Amino acid sequence: MTSKFVSAAEMMSRALGAEKYPFVIINHPISSASKDELKIQASIALKEGVNLILRSKRNIISQVLL
Repeated sequence: MTSKFVSAAEMMSRALGAEKYPFVIINHPISSASKDELKIQASIALKEGVNLILRSKRNIISQVLL
């Protein structure tokens, strides 16, 4: 999601009972970004997304093992 919509996403996650739901943020707007800038943002977002997934997986495994 782009930085402009963070507050809306946080509000929606709270409304759906998922307060502090993690998500990846990229710069806004993307319409004026060059292809190279978008590639850089996408690469960073991908790494952050993978880290979120792996962290969640580790948390789930820890809870199961407790």
